[in-house]
Amino acid sequence: MNLTNIKYIFLKELRSYFNSAIAYIVIVGFLAILGWFFTTNLFLMNMSSLRVVFEITPFLLLFFGPLITMRLLSEEMKTGTLELLMTKPIREHEIVIGKFLSAWALFFFTLLPTISYYITVALLGRLDLGPVIGGYLGLMFVGGVFISVSMLGSSLSENQITSAIVSFIIVFGLFMLDKVLYVVPPYLASVLEYMSIDYHFSNIARGVIDTRDLIYYLSMISFSLMLGSFALQRKRW
Repeated sequence: MNLTNIKYIFLKELRSYFNSAIAYIVIVGFLAILGWFFTTNLFLMNMSSLRVVFEITPFLLLFFGPLITMRLLSEEMKTGTLELLMTKPIREHEIVIGKFLSAWALFFFTLLPTISYYITVALLGRLDLGPVIGGYLGLMFVGGVFISVSMLGSSLSENQITSAIVSFIIVFGLFMLDKVLYVVPPYLASVLEYMSIDYHFSNIARGVIDTRDLIYYLSMISFSLMLGSFALQRKRW
């Protein structure tokens, strides 16, 4: 693995985000929706808590994850620039990792302004820092899984809309797994619960950093990126 190649792809894609309207539309749209829920919870319901931020953000990522990644591989396959990129001494997994890190960085910059919510709540009352740190760490991992899975969806089709739809179906399924445990046989319930993104996030959001949750997220990200790399290799040959 050549870190220089990954860095090149990462910086190239990150610049392309902020040189176009995509990054600004995503950040403004995301913060507008999340800000509405936060202010409603704070002023209308008189609840000084960040719980609504940690509850709504994974749901918003169901839509924003596929939107910010659908062009990363699909557009390049359609225009032929991916074939040109592959003529250079760059491996498929380096392309996938670099593009994934750029989208993950965009999510980080999108989430960064929400620190103002923490400051606001902290000024209004006492706030336990542990669950806040755990909540933000969990959101970054959830975002990483959603983005890596959406990268896989982007590698499967040259059509951006098709890629976004496929990505949404997969991440929605992973998000809903622990919501349907009551309709599955007991011997499957524990398996589906462990596969659920939201189940592991709820553990971290309480401020409990369990290695099992970290292993789950890192494994899901790695597995999705590996499948995306295989999809690119299949297209090359």
